[in-house]
Amino acid sequence: MTGPATDKRALVTGGARGIGRAIAVTLAAAGWQVTAADIDASAVADAEPDLRITGVALDVTDRAAVAALMEERGPFDVVVNNAAIPADMLPFAELTSGHFACALRINVMGSFIVAQEAARRMQSGAIVNIASRGYLGGIGGAHYVASKAAVVGMTRAMAAELRWRGIAVNAVAPGMVETRMIENFSPALREKLIEMEPGGGPLNPAVIAGAVAYLASPAGRSMTGQVLLVDGGKTIGVGLY
Repeated sequence: MTGPATDKRALVTGGARGIGRAIAVTLAAAGWQVTAADIDASAVADAEPDLRITGVALDVTDRAAVAALMEERGPFDVVVNNAAIPADMLPFAELTSGHFACALRINVMGSFIVAQEAARRMQSGAIVNIASRGYLGGIGGAHYVASKAAVVGMTRAMAAELRWRGIAVNAVAPGMVETRMIENFSPALREKLIEMEPGGGPLNPAVIAGAVAYLASPAGRSMTGQVLLVDGGKTIGVGLY
């Protein structure tokens, strides 16, 4: 159901596909004016025609471009930092400095730049950073794990400062979600990972979008500095009955 139109503005980075697109669609359906920003200009051009979504091309690590977007389309009431690179499932011994530098540049520095430029212009509102259940650790992809752990730490530090300005800052940490990231896994790895999911398979991106929409709402803004794990219960472990 589409909600009533509002003059409230939301920015979703990495908004061209997957979780980002689901978030943009969910917020727009609730009445938000959504800017879906993505480095893939061809993908963001395919914005939802029946919803209040405007696609724009953006490199989140380009501060000048980010600032220009904020001036042109902001200030935003809600900012969702979703842009990130997927995880390369590589053993620790095989990771290079390049893998780490790229993950930190996009997943951490990109989120930092967008959040900082947005916060400088916001009077109040919400910033939601998309982390990952992977921040808890795991085998393979230490560079990705490190970057998402940094996002969680940054979320808490931002929340401690920005709460005095009426800006709530939280993180959503998805588990396995049906996106391009898992599509790139080998069939054997994908099958093994799916076997570990309590729900029997990956989550739909719309589930993550629902969590973000709550944190963007007036009720959700009573929370700040929190990490909302959305992983079908995988984090609590396997019980015996």
